[in-house]
This record gives sequence, C-alpha cells and structure tokens, in this order.
Amino acid sequence: MEMSDRNNDIRLIVNADDYGYYRSISRGILDAARTGVVNATGIMATGQCLDEVLPQLAADTRLDAGVHLNLTYGEPATVAMSQALAEWGGSFPGKYKMALAILFGKIRPGIIEQELSTQIERCLHGGNTLLFLNSHQHIHMLPAVYKMTVLLAKRFSIPFVRNTTAEWSGIPGVSAVIRNAILHALGTTNVAADDPCRVTCIGIGRSGKLDPDYLRKLFARFQPGNVYELMCHPGYFDPAEIGDKQLIAYHAWDAEQTLFAGDEVRELCREYGIQLTRYRDLVPNQS
Repeated sequence: MEMSDRNNDIRLIVNADDYGYYRSISRGILDAARTGVVNATGIMATGQCLDEVLPQLAADTRLDAGVHLNLTYGEPATVAMSQALAEWGGSFPGKYKMALAILFGKIRPGIIEQELSTQIERCLHGGNTLLFLNSHQHIHMLPAVYKMTVLLAKRFSIPFVRNTTAEWSGIPGVSAVIRNAILHALGTTNVAADDPCRVTCIGIGRSGKLDPDYLRKLFARFQPGNVYELMCHPGYFDPAEIGDKQLIAYHAWDAEQTLFAGDEVRELCREYGIQLTRYRDLVPNQS
C-alpha cells in the first residue's frame, strides 16, 4: 500500500547504522533486533568483518538491509579510489578533507561512482535485499554525491535514499549550529533534485548518544501521516576491537544497546501513538 493511502498513522523505522563496522557492533545490532525495536540496518561495505557478518544479516528476517556508503573512514573498496587518495596513504582522510576533495574536484566523479557502486555490489553478494542507501558521516549529502546516490539507487532498484535533515533541538554548541546550517542547505538542495526519499530522518541532534528524554522530545513533534526513520547506533563496545578515540568519544554504544534492545522505546511508541514499521512495508510486494 502506498504511503499516501495510509490515513493519519504515525510510523517509525528504527535504523541502526554501521553494520559490519566491527564484530561487536554488528552483534549488538542483531541482538537489538532480536529483543528490541531495531528493524533496519545499514551495511558498511568497507568493514573488515564484512564477509563474516553478512550471512548473519541475510538470515535475520526481522531486519531490512541497506548500504551505509563510506567515503570518509578506513580503506576504500576500489583500487582506483585508493590511488586517488595517495596523498593520504590510500585511505579516506576523514569527512572534512574528503568533502573538500570532492567539492574542489580533486577526486573525479567516475572514481566516486565506481567506489560507491562496488560497495553496493559487495552487500548484494551477501544475499541481502537492499532497500535503502545512506552514508557514513552523511557524506552523500554533498549535492554531487547525492545525485550520484539517487542514480545508483535507481540502477540497483533500491527504493529509498536517506535525506539527512537538520535537527535544532539537539546538543547545543557552535559545531551543532554549523552542522545544522549546512544540513539545512544541503537538504533543501537535494530535495529539489530527483529525490526518492519519502521518509523523514531523525536522531542527528544527539547522534551516537540517544536517550529516552531526547526521544520523547522527538516523538512529541511527530506529525500524523508521516513516516520517520530514527537513526541510531546500538552495539557492544569492545576495547580489544575498537581503539579509535574519536569514535569512542562520539558513541555511547552500550547505552543505546540497552535502550533499543529493551522495551522502553516500544513503550514510548505506544504512549505517542506511533506504529513501528519497516521499509519493506512501504514498498508494494516487499512485505
């Protein structure tokens, strides 16, 4: 049934980023789907444990799968991209340097398209049906990359692309204001493009550290008839596996694991009249 046919329901997809990033994160996402409310996850195709965890995801019928495209962290999937990143030792240099390299044409569009296409193909090899595309650190929101992502979604018959939106009620500070201003400008530009996104992304205002109080604030503002995607980051922190200090500072994996693997979010949904749904429920013949 098309979304426009669905009366005034408020519907919510709970989408965990970073499947395949680390074994401990992937295990946490699967557990949060088994006992809690997580019902979608984006696969990070450049994760070192990808081949190990893809079959587990394909076997879990509770989770919708998509691709968490990566142009900012770790090693690329293609030789061409690695060669284009020779200045940084063949690895992605981080979101700011990578954004500037893309904006100023230091990396050719064809190389970016080949990298993203290869990442999507890696995820398909695991036997997963792919229903959405988004990206690590929202790098696909750059207009040139967003248009490319939309075209790739059409090529691979993937029905949804995340359009990350500004969220002004999050953690205050100069960096948050700058981030929201940039996302607002990019979101406005990208919506004007040929955009398959019909779902409102939420959670960026406290990305990596969601808590019940913040979810209450979000849920209280939901509008009847809309479908929302809550971006979250549950997982188990394993210090033997995860040593990046910036990642550790950004994420409260275990706290989000407790939140999304339990009943608290489900109870909040009942309180606010929110129906949990999945991407497959929004696409004819996918349920």
